[in-house]
Amino acid sequence: MEGDDCGFHYGDGTNEHQDNDFPTVERSRLQEMLSLLGLEAYQGQKLSLQDSLQISFDSMKNWAPQVPKDLPWHFLRKLQVLNAEARNTTMVLDVPADARPAEKESQMEEEMIYWDPAEDIATDDIYSFSELPTPDTPVNPLDLLCALMLSSDSFLQQELILRMALCQFALPLVLPDSENHSHTFLLWALRSVVRTWWSQAPRGSGSFREDSVVLPRVPTFTFVRMDVSSNSKSQLLNAILSPGRRQWDCFWHRDLSLGTNPREIADGLVEISWFFPSGKEDMDMFLEPMAFLNLRGDIGSHWLQFKLLTEISSAVFILTDNISKKEYKLLYSMKESSTKFYFILSPYRGKRNTNLRFLNRLIPVLRMEHSHVLVKVSSTDSEGFVRRLRAIVGGVARAPCRRVSVEDMAHVARKLGLRVDEDCEECQKAKARMERITRRIKDVDAFRKDELRLQGEPWRKAAQAEKECCPPAWALDTPERPRAEMRRRVLELRMQQSGQEPAVAVQEFVAGLSSPSTGERQFFLRWMEWGLARLSPPRPRQPSESLLALRPKLCGAADLSEPLGVEHFLREMGQFYEAESCMVEAGRLPATQRRFAHFPGLAVELLLAGLPLELVDGGTLSVPIRWVTGLLKELHVRLDRRSRLVVLSTLGMPGTGKSTLLNTMFGLRFATGKSCSSRGAFMQLVTVAEGFSQDLGCDHILAIDSGGLIRGTSAGDRFELEVSLATLLMGLSNVTVVSLAETRDIPPAILHAFLRLEKTGHVPNCQFVYQNLRDAPAPSSRPPDRRQLQDSSGDLSRAATQMEKRVGGFRTLAGLAFCDPERQHIWHIPSLWHGNPPMAAVSLAYSEAIFELKRCLLENIRNGLSNQNKNIQQLIELLRRL
Repeated sequence: MEGDDCGFHYGDGTNEHQDNDFPTVERSRLQEMLSLLGLEAYQGQKLSLQDSLQISFDSMKNWAPQVPKDLPWHFLRKLQVLNAEARNTTMVLDVPADARPAEKESQMEEEMIYWDPAEDIATDDIYSFSELPTPDTPVNPLDLLCALMLSSDSFLQQELILRMALCQFALPLVLPDSENHSHTFLLWALRSVVRTWWSQAPRGSGSFREDSVVLPRVPTFTFVRMDVSSNSKSQLLNAILSPGRRQWDCFWHRDLSLGTNPREIADGLVEISWFFPSGKEDMDMFLEPMAFLNLRGDIGSHWLQFKLLTEISSAVFILTDNISKKEYKLLYSMKESSTKFYFILSPYRGKRNTNLRFLNRLIPVLRMEHSHVLVKVSSTDSEGFVRRLRAIVGGVARAPCRRVSVEDMAHVARKLGLRVDEDCEECQKAKARMERITRRIKDVDAFRKDELRLQGEPWRKAAQAEKECCPPAWALDTPERPRAEMRRRVLELRMQQSGQEPAVAVQEFVAGLSSPSTGERQFFLRWMEWGLARLSPPRPRQPSESLLALRPKLCGAADLSEPLGVEHFLREMGQFYEAESCMVEAGRLPATQRRFAHFPGLAVELLLAGLPLELVDGGTLSVPIRWVTGLLKELHVRLDRRSRLVVLSTLGMPGTGKSTLLNTMFGLRFATGKSCSSRGAFMQLVTVAEGFSQDLGCDHILAIDSGGLIRGTSAGDRFELEVSLATLLMGLSNVTVVSLAETRDIPPAILHAFLRLEKTGHVPNCQFVYQNLRDAPAPSSRPPDRRQLQDSSGDLSRAATQMEKRVGGFRTLAGLAFCDPERQHIWHIPSLWHGNPPMAAVSLAYSEAIFELKRCLLENIRNGLSNQNKNIQQLIELLRRL
């Protein structure tokens, strides 16, 4: 009997139906979808991250898409600001009800088989996405995601997945591409997602662990559909992953708007999500991290994906309403699999006996127990059923079981013939170069001393001497003779530096930046970030901070125990450039013999590609003026005639959400984290679309993110350095966002900066932002007003006035900041999180408030309410003065 029943062959991963219909039917579906969404143009030259971040007319309004070609851009805008409703894309199109197209009943997704959309969707609701008149059929959100991923380059794919993870959306793991008869395993795209979770040691106390989601080996559970199923895989998965009665729609499902729309190109998509424990017993369903996978479509039509899932899973749950001879043959071919199989049945009426007959045959073939067969019908207690599933999952995880990482999954995918995105030549060459550098780093402190030679004591002394040589415009005059002595001292120190040669690791780093391939350079920088982060010893972290950690934030740079980062290699390049430039200025080196004059050009390429560059040296809290001037001059050349700038900076206490705010507002990559804040300041460039630059009055926005300012007493060398930093950033900026947790968090350095800038005639434009970044939402309170700000800053203002030796009394911060009510505002930003980290998503209220702040800032810039826009030459002059 078994010999007659095992005639099913999967061979190379396709079945007979795929071989016959794949080239003709599937090819046209993909092309039609790309054409419908306006993405055909991006099949050759892929959509880039910089393309998606451009500021345009749409950035200033909360617009609704009106035609299908608006959908990708609307999705990108929503995702950029971490809006939890990014998938709920609808189109506003006022058309008669009788103009709506008929649904394609033959192509309805598996979750529609027993679903009547009329139960939830009113027939006269002209704003419903599922009723959208299109050339063919309404667009399913999963089709939109697949089309956008297929049209994006590797770095935009990575950014999309990172922001989807912050919204707690299920992430694509295997991307189907029916046009090219191939599927892509998304290892590279997932690598940037970092999470923090509670790791409980078998014996002893636990601790928080932080890592990329592709690295830990965890139990993995897969949910698939065979033929038809009345039960929804996605809803079951959401229920398993959701604590208590609050269900989070991690996986898109039938009960959501658009969930009933037919899928055209997303069948075969494999999604992944994780559970991460928080260490709170009342919140954690499981004691360790677990991965959950979901295959969209029937396993019979996507056998290659199913084969992959069976080889990487600890257990596979098969949802079906029917087990007949066809299904028996399908699963009989898995008789050698070591994976545990479970069935979730909702049998047809009258099919009970047939199901039981073939199920009884399958149980010994798949080495199942009778307890592995679950039945869920409409009368089943849903909460009890979910508890039972959690118990099964927890039991499998506690017993010896298969544990795999996403990297392990990629190895299996390669063996089965799937393409892995990380295997492209540019990515692998960049990875090899990174490994040649990191192999030299046995001890971080020793490496910094031996290989980053210009960042030693002469560097600190030279930075201090440079500041004394070139006092800012607000400082008192200094005697000429001591200044001349300091110039000689600077020259001596720079000569010591110029006598050094770049170390081997630095030369390799420069070679990586010098690659003629733009893609290889970008891959190299990302690999360097991750490779260096892996070398750093773990540090205590709270679960909330890692969710927005686009790059790990550094501790005080003066401490040799700080984590090593890309910025240290760039700082070394900057010091070589500084020393050489000083030699040329002093006539000690002919300009024709310069070796490092091209370094600013290499760094500017990174700035244009979206990497933050250091503006204020975090080790000395000083501006390497020759290096930064070289960067800005090179930037002026690269931007050609589009060099009008608006400068937007942030200041505030550590952990008040400055970096998170800029990242959410503009899609930037500033380092985040509240347990250890970096010093200094970094800059990143945001491009304004050419069609909008004339209206906005600038071509680019230069965003500057600073380290946290101390709240302590107004004394000491560190405080003076922070006052200088605040004065510099506020003086350079058209708008400064002061981020506060409460009124008493106003750093004294900001008050001193206001007073010093008054001496130069510059009145900063400040936006005061109060943010609640606690893990759990706090009860809403009345936003602070100007009176509170004035009352809280009075004593500080008195002290600042005395220290700055001002005559004629003092002015409060409110009096200084709000001299022009049209330009100054106080903003109240709600809690960042919806739920409890690490399973929390960014709250919708936070996202909407950040969008409103962004809209008003751009409106002020357009209406000329910010300080006068600058060009790059003016910015250079301001840097020298301040």
